[in-house]
Amino acid sequence: MADVWDREKVTSPGGEERSPLQQKLQRPKTRDCTTACWSFVKRQLSRVGDDWYFLFILGVLMALISFAMDFTVVKLFRAHRWLYEKLDGNGLLQYMAWIVYAVALTTFATGFSQCVSPQSGGSGIPELKTILTGVLLEEYLTMKTMVAKMVGLTCSLAAGSTIFLGKVGPFVHISSMIATYLGGIRTTVTRDYENKSKRYEMLVAAAAVGVASCFGAPISGVLFSVEVTSSHFAVRNYWRGFFAATCGAFMFRLLSVFNNEQETIIALFKTKFKVDFPFDLPETFIFIILGVICGILSCVYLFCQRRLVGYVRRNPFVQRFTATEKAVYSGVVTLLLASITFPAGLGQFMASRLTMKELISSLFDHRPWGALSLNGSLDLHSRVDPDNLWVDWCHPTFTFYGTLLFFLFMKFWMLILATTLPMPAGYFMPVLIYGAVIGRIVGELMAFIFPNGIKSEGVLNPIIPGGYALAGAAAFSGAVTHTLSTALLVFELTGQIAHFLPVLLAVLVANAIAQKFQPSFYDGTIIVKKLPYLPRIRSTATGSYSVTVGQFMNTHLQCLAQDLSSTQLLQVLTSTSDPVYPVVESTESMVLVGSVQRSELINFLQNEAEQIKDNEKLQAKDEDMMKLEGRWRIDPVTFQLSPSTSLHQAHKLFELLVLQHTFVISAGRVVGYVTRAELKKVTEELANGRVPDTE
Repeated sequence: MADVWDREKVTSPGGEERSPLQQKLQRPKTRDCTTACWSFVKRQLSRVGDDWYFLFILGVLMALISFAMDFTVVKLFRAHRWLYEKLDGNGLLQYMAWIVYAVALTTFATGFSQCVSPQSGGSGIPELKTILTGVLLEEYLTMKTMVAKMVGLTCSLAAGSTIFLGKVGPFVHISSMIATYLGGIRTTVTRDYENKSKRYEMLVAAAAVGVASCFGAPISGVLFSVEVTSSHFAVRNYWRGFFAATCGAFMFRLLSVFNNEQETIIALFKTKFKVDFPFDLPETFIFIILGVICGILSCVYLFCQRRLVGYVRRNPFVQRFTATEKAVYSGVVTLLLASITFPAGLGQFMASRLTMKELISSLFDHRPWGALSLNGSLDLHSRVDPDNLWVDWCHPTFTFYGTLLFFLFMKFWMLILATTLPMPAGYFMPVLIYGAVIGRIVGELMAFIFPNGIKSEGVLNPIIPGGYALAGAAAFSGAVTHTLSTALLVFELTGQIAHFLPVLLAVLVANAIAQKFQPSFYDGTIIVKKLPYLPRIRSTATGSYSVTVGQFMNTHLQCLAQDLSSTQLLQVLTSTSDPVYPVVESTESMVLVGSVQRSELINFLQNEAEQIKDNEKLQAKDEDMMKLEGRWRIDPVTFQLSPSTSLHQAHKLFELLVLQHTFVISAGRVVGYVTRAELKKVTEELANGRVPDTE
């Protein structure tokens, strides 16, 4: 026995011999130390608050994803531009290289995203708006949807200005999916229950990170995300959005410095506007006129876009074609768009060789193109000159006025057509560029009328066309999305606020016109897709103030009495499909006790059936005598409405508390119920000029 013990002895690094039995005695101590250290770390994290770490990780992850995607897109686009320039002199091969590249990328983006997750198509902001109202949309915040969104979006962006799409909306969607995944991890680690309020707060912060990681603009990113995703916003959640957006924006800009794209952290689109006298007082009226033009054009754009998307969804032939051949549909549309934007064809009149970033940089140029075209050469080189991007807009025979107007006309319907593509894509950046073109035209006209500038107090102040492009970009994009934060966004993009007052005036005027006549781009998409989103009551619906709950509530409800038997309960469940049932004291008194979920009732009946099957002594008559009370959880009814409650009060209550349904009580008795379906129906009827009759 001693020999066996000696053979099992091992020598420690310090020279001491330890047996396996002694080693086993040491292992619990090691585990205890590890557990104690982990508990200490958790206590320290809980003191600071886990939200800070969660938001920091979310911001850094989104910055890394944005930078990696931009890096990949730039490499793909440079390869395509290199191939196109190498084929200079052979028009047919250049045409094939131009269209095959775009068609292949968009076809793959559509096919991959639709195969992995059909919910990954489009922007994602309309769906997120719906989710934030408390509606559960299946598969919209899953990991496979995120993978499909990222891969499809990379291919969509790599197609360049051919299809003229951006990435803001998809990044808001991606950030929300990452926030949902991180929230699940945090719940698992901390073993805390993640309620709906906490989930809502993190999704709103995630939306801000998505915008900030695209432009490196944390302040406008928070404000823009609040405007486009939330009908009401709690001020206490501001710090979450600002902290996460700042982390994401700072990391995104820092990665650009590390990649030698910039020497230091500077504005994304650096401008050289004159700061002393950027604009004169008479120009303020021109900026207001620019806001009117952007507001009118945005209404026309929103109307045409919603009609075309609705027609594509309703047309039987297109429905059958896109049901099975979405990738082919994207390929056909891209072939048309790529053929039009071919630089040697019509594309030479639309500056189609420039990327989205180069388009904005050229439009924000402070120098008047009229003076530059007189003093410089207008011959297009085989390669794009990054220091003279304005040359691509100045055609020798068409002039830059013609190219800008032709760009407006062609991109108007081309952008609308591109929004029908069933692949991940954003639509904010294109309307930003479109508005910049509108402003550039007005600015160049002003520079042409006043070539020496406007004289004020004996001093000639030159016209800066880039300032008008800045105002046009903010006004048109703000009118399309019904947001005011675009004014701040363009200032963060350019790093200057010299034109703060005229830009804000243009944005306000454009928004006033657009909100009066058309829903926003995202609300229009919700309408076309028929998402379960509660629309706002239009200000033009003056008859809405006299509408009460009693005029549109649903009176056909099935109440469950407390003395209801299981057989009667089964009959109720098989004859109705209501998700929630009111529980009353009796069918005579109709006094509300609470509510019970349909799923809870189904589980109860299943458990009762199993008990009956297992217990052979239980008789059928005993089953019929089983009462409801105490058999399952009856939820208390916290919020109730009265038949005399106004429509505006009920609408605000549903929005603020994210309600899905509520019961209508009169003198303690249940007389009906109201769901989002009834509210949505009456709101749409009022928007169409129909006031519900009093029952």
